[in-house]
Amino acid sequence: MEKILVVDDEPDIRFLIKKILEKEGYAVLEAEGGEDALELIKNVVPDLILLDVMMPGLDGWETCKRIKTQKSTKNIVVTMLTAKTADDDKIQALESFKADWHISKPINTKTLLDTVEWLLKTPPRRDA
Repeated sequence: MEKILVVDDEPDIRFLIKKILEKEGYAVLEAEGGEDALELIKNVVPDLILLDVMMPGLDGWETCKRIKTQKSTKNIVVTMLTAKTADDDKIQALESFKADWHISKPINTKTLLDTVEWLLKTPPRRDA
């Protein structure tokens, strides 16, 4: 069973995404911020992280950067979740912070499930 970590400072968003994913048979872990996510993945390595961008404290950009620059976590698939939908924001997520994908909020259930399934079956390949 694939493990997915949902990182969002809004409990309602985490709850909604968790219910959607659990209904499809995924094991879902939760973190309410970047610091919590980084601490959690020291002990449990998820197959995929759904990471909110705008969070207090350690935001999603910096959290993703830290995940992708650590040898032990750099291969975890990270998908940014954000209300920022401009092309520049998407490019920043994928290039500057090495995110693997981007999903816009508000979350569309079909888009979420299709993206998760696609990323878990065909993880992006990164240069070493």
